[in-house]
Amino acid sequence: MTTYLNAIILGIVEGLTEFLPVSSTGHLIIAGHLLGFTGPKAETFEIVIQLGAILAVVAMYLPTFWGLVRPTGRAFGGVRGLWLLFLTSLPASLLGLFAHSAIKEHLFSPVTVAFALIIGALAILLVERLKIKKSVGDLDAMTPALALGVGCFQCLALWPGFSRSAATIMGGMILGVDRRVAAEYSFIAAVPIMFAATGYDLLKSWRIFGTDDFLVLAVGFAISFVSAWAAVKVFIALLSRLTLRPFAWYRLALAPVVLWIFW
Repeated sequence: MTTYLNAIILGIVEGLTEFLPVSSTGHLIIAGHLLGFTGPKAETFEIVIQLGAILAVVAMYLPTFWGLVRPTGRAFGGVRGLWLLFLTSLPASLLGLFAHSAIKEHLFSPVTVAFALIIGALAILLVERLKIKKSVGDLDAMTPALALGVGCFQCLALWPGFSRSAATIMGGMILGVDRRVAAEYSFIAAVPIMFAATGYDLLKSWRIFGTDDFLVLAVGFAISFVSAWAAVKVFIALLSRLTLRPFAWYRLALAPVVLWIFW
């Protein structure tokens, strides 16, 4: 099992990058290789700390999620809200189900992550240059067609390094959703598909852990939760004043370094 120091480092990396348009999976693959922590246990550990980041968003947007169970009168709530999230989760869930093994075999390496960082960065810069009228200014204005469209863009995130957050935010912006609203919808829509994906992987691999491993898992989980909370708070505040371009430049700066180290 990984050490406590590795658990802290990976927990911070996961929490800070999960909901930013820079790819948490890509960063974890890179960090795991640099730390020498790879293999089945490493992959499952990353899944566990990812749950910490997911629960941070659930806690931050608890009234919104509670409104899905007990409607409060909002358009984004109750059965309609659940239907929108289902439509967004559907395309990537189906594609991921059928392509899961191929993705794990061919795309989970630092080199493929570096290329995904570059492609995603160029896509961000292109989308930010587009002059698209933003007709959706809050979550209540989301429609089934928009939700499904965002879900189709989310399929790009199955390439580790592209970033689920980047894919869904860009998809929303292309479809006319305000950047900040697209980001918030991206956070909320991440919960069902990430719960499904992490639950699927955990069911297959939880037996590889011994009782001595669980305290280290708990440390990584807690660090990821706190880091994700802080990252989302800062990111939402920055989107009121900034575009996604700084994240694109960061990706373009990181990719050559990764290629230089691992190729």
